[in-house]
Amino acid sequence: AAARAGLPLAAHTVRRLAAAGPLPEPWPAEARELFVTLLGAGPRTVDVWEALEAEGVMSRLLPEWERVRCRPQRNPVHRWTVDRHLIETCVRAAALTRRVGRPDLLLVAALLHDLGKGLPGDHSVTGEAIAREVAPRLGFGVEDTEVLATLVRHHLLLVETATRRDLDDPATVRVVAEAVPDVPTLELLHALTEADALATGPAAWNSWRASLVSGLVRRAAGVPAGEPAAAGRAEPSPPTAAEELLAEEARGAGSPAVTLSVGADGVELLMAVPDQPGVLAAAAGVLALRRLTVRAADLRSVRGGVLLLRWRVAAEYGDPPAAVRLRDDLVRALDGSLDVGGRLAEREAAYAGRRRGLPSAPPSVSVCADGSEDATVLEVRAEDAPGLLYRIGRALEGAGVWVRSAHVSTLGASVVDAFYVTGVDGLPLGEAAAVAEAVERALR
Repeated sequence: AAARAGLPLAAHTVRRLAAAGPLPEPWPAEARELFVTLLGAGPRTVDVWEALEAEGVMSRLLPEWERVRCRPQRNPVHRWTVDRHLIETCVRAAALTRRVGRPDLLLVAALLHDLGKGLPGDHSVTGEAIAREVAPRLGFGVEDTEVLATLVRHHLLLVETATRRDLDDPATVRVVAEAVPDVPTLELLHALTEADALATGPAAWNSWRASLVSGLVRRAAGVPAGEPAAAGRAEPSPPTAAEELLAEEARGAGSPAVTLSVGADGVELLMAVPDQPGVLAAAAGVLALRRLTVRAADLRSVRGGVLLLRWRVAAEYGDPPAAVRLRDDLVRALDGSLDVGGRLAEREAAYAGRRRGLPSAPPSVSVCADGSEDATVLEVRAEDAPGLLYRIGRALEGAGVWVRSAHVSTLGASVVDAFYVTGVDGLPLGEAAAVAEAVERALR
């Protein structure tokens, strides 16, 4: 009642609640419904929850809560401690309950999804086991318990798949369709993904990520229940009107075309480049030279032999350069008159002696088995650094492979990039491990 009315919960009332006897197991339906009502009260949930938690009420109702209480996050992208993040996720989920058929399951999944962080191992896996224990105790039946366990187990599936994989590849859709086989659960997972990301921090969610996740959900929802995704590469999603105009400009001129726009999510760059070797490295190198930090990127081919590169970047200092300057630099980088590698090396040498800090984990490059049917998927995990994407592009170019598409995601100080590559024959690589090793050596 305090949460719904937006009023303080009296200290005397909290102490009486703390002294009350335990709830029977499973919880009575009324207790479960009132608990869900508290979770769904929106921003006003926070003060009431903290008042109850201060007297140990929540740890008594939900003993698993004690493991995440005031627990720090390992990823700097997170704004809150684990316990506060879970409540903030409930707050965000409360605003999305009209989108789903079972708002109660969405709110409870929001509360449970990171409880596995109090245990060793993958928190999604341990969290699934916790959900299977907690849900029946709260009074949920077998089917609802299964849905909650699925939501907790796969709460990172959509955002990681959408930002790191090619959405036009049937293998990408199949991963989601097999993990979440029915549309109502997929809708719940979509809402949980958005709520979780919004409660994490500004680096975890923006309109670009939202559009990628929505596109993935739309494709996965189109797979009939129990049937595999169609074999063979799907028709790529059509370019937008702006992308088509830029591609036509590049096609007609036979040279790159660049546009730049500044929005609520930062600076978005769109590049259309006639298909040729070294485009990824050249474009990434130009951005590094212009001190633009890459937050996300997507590279794909469009009709007529044009590569389309979409970047979300942030200016390291001041305002971003004009689009015409970036285009001129890109033209020079592609024809060889701009020594991108040499310029970046000079800058690195000038700043090397000034950098201090703890040693970082070494980069890793892995081959994702079953990542695609008609390409090899290389996943790069490393600490973000100026020129990192340029070095990756040069290493792939030196290995003689063709980058069909690339999907770049930067979270905090870490990057997770996926590259769909083929041989010159257009087929998956026969010696993928050797190419992965070559890229890793270049990064080290």
